[in-house]
Amino acid sequence: QVQLVESGGDLVQPGGSLRLSCAASGIIFSSYRMGWYRQVPGKQRDLVADISSGVTSTNYADSVKGRFTISRHNAKNTVYLQMNSLKPEDTAVYFCHAAHMVFPTRYNYWGQGTQVTVSS
Repeated sequence: QVQLVESGGDLVQPGGSLRLSCAASGIIFSSYRMGWYRQVPGKQRDLVADISSGVTSTNYADSVKGRFTISRHNAKNTVYLQMNSLKPEDTAVYFCHAAHMVFPTRYNYWGQGTQVTVSS
């Protein structure tokens, strides 16, 4: 059974920092591209950042470039999102995502989400 368990969401003041973690089980973690998405009520879920299986490439939404950093520790089956200089518009539920392609099948898994609230 595949599980992605996020943690680290919290209430933080503007300008503050948080680190989200996502612990994976039930998959060969090192084979999966891992990502963080976020969603606010009434809107679609958007990509925040993702990282390749071999840690060779990362991708960020323009709105978080220079403030957020995605990383992974394959031996711990964990992906992280370091969030600095947080803004109120970063408030959302953050979801961990795992993706892997074994042609012709694409495997996608989601965590349950963790709430990040940026407010004074």
